[in-house]
Amino acid sequence: MEKDAENSDQEYDFCTLGMFILDEIHYPPPKLPVSDVLGGAGTYAAIGARLFSPAPLSKRISWIVDAGSDFPTSIIPLIKSWETSVLLRINSSRLTTRGLNSYDGSQKRNFKYLTPKLALDVPDLESHPAYLMSKSFHLICSPLRCISIVKKLLHARKQLSPLAPKPIIVWEPVPYSCLPSELLNLTNCLPYVDICSPNHIELLNFFSEPLSSDENTDAAHSPLDAASIESACEQLLAAMPLQTYALVIRCGSHGVYISKNGGRSCRPSRRPSPSGRTRQKRPANHARGGLTPDIDMEALFADFDPEHDREPLPINPGTSLWLPAYFDTLNESKHQSQIIDPTGAGNSFLGALALALARGIALEEAVCWGTVAASFMLEQVGVPVCSKDTRKKDKNIKDVNFTTITDDECEYEESWNEDSVSKRLDEFLQRVRCKK
Repeated sequence: MEKDAENSDQEYDFCTLGMFILDEIHYPPPKLPVSDVLGGAGTYAAIGARLFSPAPLSKRISWIVDAGSDFPTSIIPLIKSWETSVLLRINSSRLTTRGLNSYDGSQKRNFKYLTPKLALDVPDLESHPAYLMSKSFHLICSPLRCISIVKKLLHARKQLSPLAPKPIIVWEPVPYSCLPSELLNLTNCLPYVDICSPNHIELLNFFSEPLSSDENTDAAHSPLDAASIESACEQLLAAMPLQTYALVIRCGSHGVYISKNGGRSCRPSRRPSPSGRTRQKRPANHARGGLTPDIDMEALFADFDPEHDREPLPINPGTSLWLPAYFDTLNESKHQSQIIDPTGAGNSFLGALALALARGIALEEAVCWGTVAASFMLEQVGVPVCSKDTRKKDKNIKDVNFTTITDDECEYEESWNEDSVSKRLDEFLQRVRCKK
């Protein structure tokens, strides 16, 4: 049974193919375990995008919740309160996907599935075509599966609308696929995506054996080797120099490293030939091959302008820079009481990043959106709390313009964890600009 299927006329800025999971979290004694915590990459990515989408923009966020026979109905009002375009699929013949997150005394995290998982794919969207036409997509999977999903997604979109522009693809490699044996597949996958975003441990594990004997070491508490991260990114960019994609490496409290090549540069449009002649289009049956005795060499080179052809192609140097975390290492002791649980921070980062790019925000600022989204995930176990003030937004308050709606369209002012998303973003953007 499906509930809250999307309006066929609704446009979508963001869609995630990440899963919904109910988490059980075990901490070191004496802290008690918690269960039925909303989790999963899809949930956190959707919340990351939702943070920057107050109603009615919240309806532009699409995601899928697969509920089994054991699904707690008490969770449904919370999910509905976010006012997103969520597709709730209830299947009483299976159990809800559940996972166990366990932490040891050094805060290293281990994860395992407690029930069979139900991964999402393009056919899950085809029954709701409007989802297929989203401006951006978030994927979390292996390199080969990413290639397969993107191919199927583009084909399905073309069937619906042949002239539709390509969507923005934001991909995070699933941790178990980050191995040296997958490096070639990773390289082959990069032309299919706009953003590839592993954390720093996952990135380096593509180039060497795992940095730790514990494959699930929490990136937020691991050492940083900045030189190795930058070198690995250079190698990946060099592998596909004519393609345009960005590597966004999430490094926990150390911040984010952005590396992007310039991609393919276009030669300027050709100027009229000095002789004033107009080139004729070759017939379809034009014979190709070498020179023949009857060719007029003078006429052949009449349109050749040596000075024009020596003009260099424009070069886009790309991007390479570090940006801080919201709760960075310089202020770690100051913010220690605010950092409760890192689960889902990376997924929320990518949800907000994808949404920002879909709304035309430049990459560097889009990363700041992601950083702010991640900061809200760190402040509690599970998802942040949204509070809504039924009073109209004060038009005299100037907020960061992260939406395309006007004050009159905003039904209320909302806060998350009793803080304003727009103000937190504004403060962080100012901090980043001051460090440059």
